Amino acid sequence: MADLEDRIWQALKAVKFPGMSRDIVSFGFVETVTADGGRVGIVLQMTTHNEEAVARVRDEVERAAAGVEGVGSVEVELKVSRPQARGAGTGGAQRAVSQDATLLPDVKHVVAVASGKGGVGKSTVAANLALALAKLGHRVGVLDADIYGPSMPMMFGITDRPRIEANRVIPFERYGVKVMSLGFVVDTDTPVIWRGPMVMKALEQLMGDVEWGELDYMIVDLPPGTGDAQLTITQRVPLSGAVIVTTPQDVALIDARKGLAMFRKVNVPVVGIVENMSTFVCPHCGEETDIFKKGGGERTARLLETPFLGAIPLDPEIVLGGDLGKPIVVAQPDGRHAEAFRKIAEAVAREAEARAAERPKMSIV
Repeated sequence: MADLEDRIWQALKAVKFPGMSRDIVSFGFVETVTADGGRVGIVLQMTTHNEEAVARVRDEVERAAAGVEGVGSVEVELKVSRPQARGAGTGGAQRAVSQDATLLPDVKHVVAVASGKGGVGKSTVAANLALALAKLGHRVGVLDADIYGPSMPMMFGITDRPRIEANRVIPFERYGVKVMSLGFVVDTDTPVIWRGPMVMKALEQLMGDVEWGELDYMIVDLPPGTGDAQLTITQRVPLSGAVIVTTPQDVALIDARKGLAMFRKVNVPVVGIVENMSTFVCPHCGEETDIFKKGGGERTARLLETPFLGAIPLDPEIVLGGDLGKPIVVAQPDGRHAEAFRKIAEAVAREAEARAAERPKMSIV
């Protein structure tokens, strides 16, 4: 029956988790495949709160296996655990616990910043959003989950290695924000060439082995597109929401819609869309130029019925601040760019708090 089992494994590689680009075999969701005559048993193991996605995967697994020559019947066993439900921190407050190890027990809101494609300034938005939230009085951390292209070390001007205390990694703190990135432990010129399981393990360590402490908001800078990092974050941590970053031109908006659809498929609320690199204002004459068109992010938000959080102008000062390790919210705290990020931060905070109030309290033992 080994040949039949091998063919079933191959067939299951055509099944993808909803919203993700990789198959359930490469993600490690298929625990076992057994065949006894024409009777086939498949065990799936997943960590997710999306029951609709689980049901869809099960149906597709049954169809894929049943289509293999020699299969008479298919029985699928599901082992599904849920990510931890977040409580209100420590100090005696009630906190729900999942079957998995607690990763971020003292973080109230985890907000992912994502984009459908690279080059739209996602990391710049993530860094300045975190700093704007901190200036509003919140306790904030930034997790650089862009494993293949970490930007936060440069954005925050940090070149040191993190220290270890009692087997716990101590995050850096810069401008009132806690920061952790794989870029702190990997040399700048060393490429990260990892398969999915290694990426998942690295992200779990960046969350679970770091002494984050009590935070109101953790901003997670995701890599562009969909894949291992997105699935790991959505499975292992209950997100308060996702912010989609785009630029105004049509090609970026197409990918932004894909990113938004991915989060909806895995049952993560989309806080809204940010249009980056919007209108350029000439510093000499004051004339406005729509280099990448204008208003595409707002139109997309209306079309997809999600909030439009705001537009960030195109300005060399924003780029310069990121390159020098002093983001624009810090470099020009009273400028119009800082004001734009402050309004976005206020909108993110409102959405996150509103969704938290609507979310039912639940305990999974």
